[in-house]
Amino acid sequence: MKRCRITALFLALLLTLAACGGKTMPDSSGSTSSPGDASQGEVQGPTAVPFTLAVYPEFTLHPALAANRANLTLAPLLYEGLFAVDRAFQAQPVLCQSYTVSEDKLSWTFTLRSGAAFSDGTPLTGQAVADALNLARSPQGRFRQRLADVTAVTASEENPNQVAVALSRPNGSLPLLLDIPIALGEGERPLGTGPYVLSGEGDSLSLTARAGWWQDKALPAQAIPLHAVHKSDELIYAFDAGEVSLVDVDLMATNAMGYGGNYQAWDYPSTGFLYLGFNTQEGPCRAPEVRRTLALAVDRESIASAVYANHARASLLPVHPDSPLYSQASAGAAPAYAPEQLAAQLQELRLGDKALTLVVNNENMSKAAAAQRIAYQLEAVGLAVNLVQMSFEDYTAALANGAFDLYLAETALTADFDLAPLLGSAGALNYGRWWAEGADGLLWAMQAAAPEEKAAAAENLFALLNEQAPIVPIAFKNGSVLTQWGQVSGLSPVRGNVFYQMENWSVS
Repeated sequence: MKRCRITALFLALLLTLAACGGKTMPDSSGSTSSPGDASQGEVQGPTAVPFTLAVYPEFTLHPALAANRANLTLAPLLYEGLFAVDRAFQAQPVLCQSYTVSEDKLSWTFTLRSGAAFSDGTPLTGQAVADALNLARSPQGRFRQRLADVTAVTASEENPNQVAVALSRPNGSLPLLLDIPIALGEGERPLGTGPYVLSGEGDSLSLTARAGWWQDKALPAQAIPLHAVHKSDELIYAFDAGEVSLVDVDLMATNAMGYGGNYQAWDYPSTGFLYLGFNTQEGPCRAPEVRRTLALAVDRESIASAVYANHARASLLPVHPDSPLYSQASAGAAPAYAPEQLAAQLQELRLGDKALTLVVNNENMSKAAAAQRIAYQLEAVGLAVNLVQMSFEDYTAALANGAFDLYLAETALTADFDLAPLLGSAGALNYGRWWAEGADGLLWAMQAAAPEEKAAAAENLFALLNEQAPIVPIAFKNGSVLTQWGQVSGLSPVRGNVFYQMENWSVS
C-alpha cells in the first residue's frame, strides 16, 4: 500500500515517476470541513462523510452482463462465486463445498455449500448455478472467452445441490476459472448470495448489510450509500471531492482517468501480461538464437518501476511471480537483461546491418514508452530499429499480416495461466506464428495437470520456451484500489474483488 497522486499531467509525462498528493491531508476520520455560519456566531464542526461507493444507475448491475467498471466493483458485495482466487492465484472455496473430477479432467461435479441462499431467501441450487454459468458463457456474457472450453453446465438430476461442468479440453485447475459471481435471473439488478442487498430507485441507491448471510462475518459498514454518476468525469470529480470513498482503477490503461486529491493506493496482482513478441516465420527473428539474444535488451525492472510507476511486477516467465507455477530455476535460465552480453552476441550473429521493425499501439502511453526503451537499448549496441507506433486498428492489422519483426503487446491471461491461446500452434494470440516440435503437447499437459502436478508440467514447458524464446515476458500489471486518505484500512484486494476479506477492514 502506498500514498500516491496520479494526475493527467503525470500520465502525459509517460509515468516516469511515482508522485505524492500535495493537498492538505484530511483528518483520520476522513471528514471534510464546511464553512461556518456567521449568523449563528460559531463555526460548524467537520461534516462526516460516510463510506460511499459509486454507481452508474442507468447501466446494468448484472455481474455476468455488466461492462461498467464501477458497477462491477460493487458485484462482490452482492454476489459470490463457487470459488475466490486469492493473491497467490489459488482457488479458495466459497459457494462450493466440495468437488470431484474425472480422470481425464473433462467432467467436473461441484457440490454446493448447504445453507447458502439468495437475499430473498431463495435457496442456492444446482439449477440456479447452472443458469448463472450458462448466462456467463453465452454470447452476451462477459465470461464467454474464459469459459470457451465449457461444452455444458447442467444441474444434477439426483442431487439438487450439485452442478456438473463438461469441457472440450482437459483442465486440472478449473476452479481457478469459477470465481464468476452467481446471480439469480437475468434482470439488471438480480439477487445474489453476498453480504449486502441493493435498495432504492433511480439515482437514490444504497447497499444494506443483509440479515442471515450464510458466512456471518463481521462487516465494516452496515449501510453503504451509492453516489450516482453518469459519466467518467463525474466519477473523477466525486472521488477528488471526497464524495466517493473508493474506486478500482487500472492506472496504466489506455485513456486512464487521472485522479487527484489525497488518497491511498492499494495495488493487487493481476493477469495483465506485457510481453515482446517476434515474427518467427520471416526475417531475422526466425532463428531462436537471434530471439534469445534480442531478449537481452529488455530491462524488465526499469520498465516496471519507471515506465509503469511500480504498478507492474517484472517477470522472466509467462506466469505471475506470485503463482506457485513460477519456477525460480526456470526464471534463472531465462534470457535476462544483459547489455554487454547483448553487444557481444550481436557481433557473433552479425546482425548489425539488419534493420528491425518494432510495432506498438501508440494509444497506450505506457506501452509506447516501454517499446521506446527497448528500441533505444537495441540501437545502443548498433542495431537499426524502426519503431512504428500505430493506432490500434493499424496495429492489429500489422499483427494479423505479420508486418513486423518484433511487437510489444499486452493480454489478460486467465488465473490458471493457460498459455495455449498465446503460444499454441492454433492460438488466436500467436501472432508470431511460433511452432516447435512438442510445444502443443507441453501446453496441453500443463493445462490438464492436477494442481499438485502442474508446477512440474510448467517447468517442462518453460525449458522449451527458454530455449526457443518465442516471446519475451516483461511484466504483469497491477490493478489499484484508491481510497480516501485515512478512511479505510486493512484492505487486501484481489483481481475481481477489491472487497476480498472485507471482515478485516476498518472504516473510520
